[in-house]
Amino acid sequence: MRFRHRAAAGFATLLLPMAGLVALTGPAHAAADAASTATATFTKTSDWGGGFGGSWTVKNTGTSAISSWTVEWDYPSDTKVTSAWDATVTNSGNHWTAKNVGWNGSIAPGASVSFGFNGTGSGSPSGCKLNGGSCDGGPTVPGDNPPSAPGTPTASGVTDTSVKLSWGAATDDKGVKNYDVLRDGKKIATVTTTSYTDSGLTAGTDYSYSVQARDTADQTGPVSAAVAVHTTGGGTTPPPPGNKVKLGYFTEWGIYGRNYNVKNLVTSGSAAKITHINYAFGNVTGGKCAIGDSYADYDKAFTADQSVSGVADNWDQPLRGNFNQLRQLKAKYPNIKVLWSFGGWTWSGGFGDAAKNPAAFAQSCYDLVHDPRWADVFDGIDIDWEYPNACGLTCDTSGPAALKNLTAALRAKFGSSALITAATTADGSAGGKIDLTDYAGAAQYLDWYNVMTYDFFGAWDAKGPTAPHSPLTSYSGIPKDGFTTADAMAKFKAQGVPAKKLLIGIGFYGRGWTGVTQDAPGGTATGAAPGTYEAGIEDYKVLKNSCPVTGTIAGTAYAHCGSNWWSYDTPSTIKSKMAWANSQGLGGAFFWEFSGDTSDGELVSALSSGLA
Repeated sequence: MRFRHRAAAGFATLLLPMAGLVALTGPAHAAADAASTATATFTKTSDWGGGFGGSWTVKNTGTSAISSWTVEWDYPSDTKVTSAWDATVTNSGNHWTAKNVGWNGSIAPGASVSFGFNGTGSGSPSGCKLNGGSCDGGPTVPGDNPPSAPGTPTASGVTDTSVKLSWGAATDDKGVKNYDVLRDGKKIATVTTTSYTDSGLTAGTDYSYSVQARDTADQTGPVSAAVAVHTTGGGTTPPPPGNKVKLGYFTEWGIYGRNYNVKNLVTSGSAAKITHINYAFGNVTGGKCAIGDSYADYDKAFTADQSVSGVADNWDQPLRGNFNQLRQLKAKYPNIKVLWSFGGWTWSGGFGDAAKNPAAFAQSCYDLVHDPRWADVFDGIDIDWEYPNACGLTCDTSGPAALKNLTAALRAKFGSSALITAATTADGSAGGKIDLTDYAGAAQYLDWYNVMTYDFFGAWDAKGPTAPHSPLTSYSGIPKDGFTTADAMAKFKAQGVPAKKLLIGIGFYGRGWTGVTQDAPGGTATGAAPGTYEAGIEDYKVLKNSCPVTGTIAGTAYAHCGSNWWSYDTPSTIKSKMAWANSQGLGGAFFWEFSGDTSDGELVSALSSGLA
């Protein structure tokens, strides 16, 4: 197995610049003068790699006119404003100030004005003030600190339609005035006590609650950690039958050029047929877990038609982005567990540093996964190291015990109740990648391995021979012995990994060559077949129509159309692979990734129905 997430790496490279085609809306904090109230909202209007366009909108939410306005914010040292219009923008170091020009200083009640600018760098604005106040319309008072975070709420008296919440008091140097109660990230009440009963809920439904304190000056403090609540009764979607793992990868960057949102899991019917989601990817850098794409992860504002709940995100809610959408999905499908996957083809290089201090790595991952803003979203962590003590995009020399040491540290930190998994090579060749690492030793700390039984062959060998990229078994003429699903699983079992901790992998895409004249595998080629996002790779949903199946080899379909030759899995081949997985006693199956499937989720359906 060579290039499992070459697809992921290529998509990320090609798609992230396309974020400029999407309105990148994000809040910053601002407010008003003493005579009225106002808000200021920042929008990233375009992004072209090294530069971007931005816009601030100042809105008068009070009852009297504003005569002038000044917006201030901070940028990281690598981010700067290069030009601006409809405002006078200056800076002192990393602190930026925008003042109205003569004609747009006055804002009537309910009205708003905007100014724009171009900038360089990748930072987001922080610490914003409008006329010396806070962004959300509340004041920022010099010499008066905002309150602390309240304690995590506890739930009691849960019924079909209500729940009582209680929390530890926040502290403040001038005194706490009241608390905002947040349900699924949105404010539902403001109370003066440290308890609240929420009613009018739906039976058999999952909710998430947190609280935020306000002081006597109406300054807000940080949001507390969240508590998950499931109301009694109701008829929620039951978990899929059986105890097999049915897992799909959801890519953070799919919301850009692919326009594939968490809501698509609902509309396709796939959410009702899976048990787990791996959210890909978090970064591994400096020996620690880190955010991959902050905008996609927790900042992007989804419109009502894009949202799982059918409700548009607000600019001032504590959590937005994919994380909030996953939270809404889990409320709708309580059986689904979500793991945050770190690494992948592009970001595996950081694992070498992590292996030098496994305890520090585990602590960093724990702190990030359990960040109070999204702690209720994730049920565990997945480590996608390509490859320990072997070569992928880069080569690692951490030694055969590195993965075992890393997973032992993760289990010690996360505890027995968290899900901890790892994606692995499927190189079953003699002396290949499986032989170079103590996978059996690491398995004792893991719930399962996602064995990447795809990308065995592809157009990185530009002249061929053509071969199925995900062969289940060997066949006469296979380009390399041991590059099959059966060989990989046999080698893991021989090393001592229990069958129930092995998941078979399915690619929801094909790999192909061009310049091919023969139908059967083993033909010569001139290069990679053209693909929508990257040469040599294409989604199943495209290939099923553009290059229909010619035949099947080693349990995988292949197709010869014109001069192009593709191999890919279909509902039929997936069902045969699931039958094989059942016969081998494997723990289930996973796939890369949701957006390659049809709009009605026919590949997910085949995978789910085929596992017993």
